[in-house]
Amino acid sequence: MESNLARFASLFLALVLLFSGVLASREASAQVAYEAERPSPAAMMVDGLVVRPLGLVATAVGAVVWVVTLPFSAIAGSVHDAGDALVNEPARFTFKRPMGVFPR
Repeated sequence: MESNLARFASLFLALVLLFSGVLASREASAQVAYEAERPSPAAMMVDGLVVRPLGLVATAVGAVVWVVTLPFSAIAGSVHDAGDALVNEPARFTFKRPMGVFPR
């Protein structure tokens, strides 16, 4: 039982790290062009049940990574850039984007 739980946790963390990199590489939401047409109910369901929770996890993981790397970012003078890339961008993608609308 513990072995299955450990495998699941490892797989989940690997997916979170994968998606956090993808989400962090997106442009700021103010610069992203969204679809003009109304999103489908299926797109809204996928967004609400899969994408938003992954975005929330990516934001949390990004915050942890930002705090851990804060001393190095401070030495390099890139605290704001690191915070924006690791925390703000995933948070904008998760919380400011209209439901079911994805960047092109």
